[in-house]
Amino acid sequence: MLMLSPLFNALHALAAALWVGGMFFAYVVLRPAVGFMEPPDRLTMWNNVFDRFFLWVWASVIALPATGYYAVYADFGGFAQSGVHVSLMHGLGWIMVAIFVFLVAGPYRRYRAAVGIQDWPAAGRILVVIRRTVAVNLALGLVTIAIGASGRLW
Repeated sequence: MLMLSPLFNALHALAAALWVGGMFFAYVVLRPAVGFMEPPDRLTMWNNVFDRFFLWVWASVIALPATGYYAVYADFGGFAQSGVHVSLMHGLGWIMVAIFVFLVAGPYRRYRAAVGIQDWPAAGRILVVIRRTVAVNLALGLVTIAIGASGRLW
């Protein structure tokens, strides 16, 4: 029988790395590096970045629960046997998904519209909301990764 656990565990780790690593790169590296750009160029650049990155986040939003639930039931036999670290990752993961869905359905939708009509002041104000929302999800993602990496040792 084909052992799917190693494959699904690898996919789970890769999906988390792509999502959280992408947020880290955008927030800590790219954001300060483009501060010199004029608002129309900077805001358009961020719109292009979000368009591409959010496709990968959606893939992670699908892959993480699918591979996570597989691990809980195939590797542990359910949540009762999985340990508190798995329950913490589970809860934090769904909070992150909810924050991302809020971001895409609300601020990002308005941001794309503002950039589309070149309303740079509105786009700038909305980008502040997006940045703060990403900061919260980045913090949650880093905590979740730390729990996942260390939880078996608790």
